[in-house]
Amino acid sequence: VTGAAGFIGSHLCDRLLGAGHEVVGIDGYVPFYPREMKERNLAKAKASKSFTLHETLIEKADDLPSILKGASAIYHLAAQAGVRASWGDDFAGYVEHNVLGTQKLLEGAVQAKVPRLIYASSSSVYGDVQELPLRESMALSPVSPYGVTKLAAEHLVHLYGKANDLSVTSLRFFTVYGPRQRPDMAFHRFLKAVRDGQPITLYGDGEQTRDFTFINDLIDVLQCSLVQGKAGLVYNVGGGQRISVLKVLEAIASVTGREVRIDRQEGQKGDMRDTLADTAQAARDLGFIPKTPLATGLKAEWEWICS
Repeated sequence: VTGAAGFIGSHLCDRLLGAGHEVVGIDGYVPFYPREMKERNLAKAKASKSFTLHETLIEKADDLPSILKGASAIYHLAAQAGVRASWGDDFAGYVEHNVLGTQKLLEGAVQAKVPRLIYASSSSVYGDVQELPLRESMALSPVSPYGVTKLAAEHLVHLYGKANDLSVTSLRFFTVYGPRQRPDMAFHRFLKAVRDGQPITLYGDGEQTRDFTFINDLIDVLQCSLVQGKAGLVYNVGGGQRISVLKVLEAIASVTGREVRIDRQEGQKGDMRDTLADTAQAARDLGFIPKTPLATGLKAEWEWICS
């Protein structure tokens, strides 16, 4: 599991270990947010005798084939995240981690003869498409440098799959939330502000919509994709509902029982206006059915924020 100490990676490690697998984690602890948070994320996994952690950046790892040797599959979750931070000089880091790192991992996987790789892509590859829901077959036109790097890595994954004896599947995640969510992500920022009695910064008019995916539902489909995902295919993974940010703020007020104050700011470049996943393909091949209502997921993240 690459990106093992992150939000999604740490949950996946816990689930795989709980299912009896031996798990090798790779994480470079890129300082996008505090290392202490990532250490807490991995505390449960590191207590297991079936878990091994390699602290290294993938693109700088000299012994990657030996790290990967013997693996039955790779979950590639490691990436430089964040749409708004991907502009300007910081773009170089996105290229290094998301594109060069992915290519280095793929070379290592081929050399180590790993048979299976599952890549964590993003709904950001779609861009501002007029037609909803978003389908895997649509033309892709990202509106942020981050989205460009995720799409480039997705192309690399499928290129290496075709050129080598490597079964690959990509999953396009739609706005994942829940306990351990990164501090730059909206729900984390919103709930923390409410907890601390601070106003929530709202970019744009609040009518922009997202398809929100609870972390447990995402981990379910990641597990299923290990054996059920068809080689060479891409799957959308979303929560199945299109909800405006203003509706989310109403839900937060209800879940927390606290006042929600809003500091309105102009919209940010690179933010998609609307997302909604067509998950029919994931339902057909992976049995994916999102189970967690927004209020239930928000309550779980609120309890984690307050712990």
